[in-house]
Amino acid sequence: MAEKRLEEIRKVRLEKAKKLRELGINPYPSKVKGKPMPISEVRKSHSAKASRDDFVEVAGRIMGWREHGNVVFADLKDETGKIQLWFQKNSLGEQFKLLKYFDIGDFIYTKGKVTKTSAGELSVDVSDFQVLTKSIRPLPSTWHGLKDVEERYRKRYLDLILNESVKERFDIRGRVVSSIREFLDARGYKEVETPTLQPVYGGGFAKPFITHHNALDSDFYLRISDEMYLKRLIVGGFEKVYEITKVFRNEGVDYDHNPEFTMFEAMLVEAVKEYAGIDPLSWQSFEEAKESAKKLVVKEEKLKGLEHMHTIGEVAAFVFEELVEEKLIQPTFIYDYPIEVSPLAKKCDDERFTQRFEMFAAGTEFGNNYTELNDPVDLSKRFIEEKKREKAGFEEAHQTDYDYLTAIEYGFPPTCGVAIGIDRIVMLFTDAQSLKEVILFPTMRPEK
Repeated sequence: MAEKRLEEIRKVRLEKAKKLRELGINPYPSKVKGKPMPISEVRKSHSAKASRDDFVEVAGRIMGWREHGNVVFADLKDETGKIQLWFQKNSLGEQFKLLKYFDIGDFIYTKGKVTKTSAGELSVDVSDFQVLTKSIRPLPSTWHGLKDVEERYRKRYLDLILNESVKERFDIRGRVVSSIREFLDARGYKEVETPTLQPVYGGGFAKPFITHHNALDSDFYLRISDEMYLKRLIVGGFEKVYEITKVFRNEGVDYDHNPEFTMFEAMLVEAVKEYAGIDPLSWQSFEEAKESAKKLVVKEEKLKGLEHMHTIGEVAAFVFEELVEEKLIQPTFIYDYPIEVSPLAKKCDDERFTQRFEMFAAGTEFGNNYTELNDPVDLSKRFIEEKKREKAGFEEAHQTDYDYLTAIEYGFPPTCGVAIGIDRIVMLFTDAQSLKEVILFPTMRPEK
């Protein structure tokens, strides 16, 4: 029934577009009559006092439509705000008849005097208008909106039209990314670009997406991290570099995981304190966190997977991830991770551990950071151990990158790297309950 009703509406609107063409009016013109100004500027300059002699030009999407005989009221929305349009037959004459070809969802240009209605509503008393885009599909009810969460994610364009809070969340995301860039640029960091297609993937424990390059007849991987190439740049003489980029990991999808996400490599702790007012409130070494885990009640299903662990370090990391992470509500740094799960990090004085730390808040990891291992002999041994883990069945073992080994043999100065997930940071700042709320077009199962 709903599909049949939709098709009926589409036919009516297509007929309206046809009628406009027959009248010599292009329902999809290339040029706008005038130069519309943002609605927010109109409201700001006329909110205190409206003058009937002050003409303005505004354009946007029609979000409301109310007919009262020889008068029509419409709600116009652009990116900056909303304003009421007031169409009167007495002032528009024959042009008033064209209003019957308009619907909610259409884009329109208008020119008129700013005034206030008897109800006190700031309005544009329209003296001229132009259709800019004739919509064919009707918008979902602005009252009921999009209730189905899956539908909101799949049709983000409708979600943005109907839910102002969604747009505000992505505005915040844009400001967060801009703030990070401003912070790093002001401190002499250089923004760079590294390959998305990589012959060897690395910089994290994750399964990659694989593609084939026809011209080179070789398999390539979508990067799981940009780390290995940023470190090559340090070898090449850059001292401060960062990249904000998409990375891809062929893993599960849940409230804080998406196969495609945005990450940057840089120094961040000061930026978080300055821009978000967040300061570390709790410090625990990995050993201390392990002791905390012993005090927790262990459910059997939480320990599934232990049978594949071959070292104490792997077991400790697994127990921490399953039992401790979700308890770290306040911003917390966990440091001194076991060497078995940190193949690219420099050792501590106690060689069982590495100079690696991770940031947590609200039970979620926000960054993986460490002093970079710059000893090529030590790294070669670590790669051998990773190969053993891979043969033992660990599918996410770090791959041996021979070109990277060659690079650091030329000399890799002392360096610290920080990797932060942008999406999770935005999720925290906006109090979102899922990554899908902060990614414009999250990965979804294809519709059948």
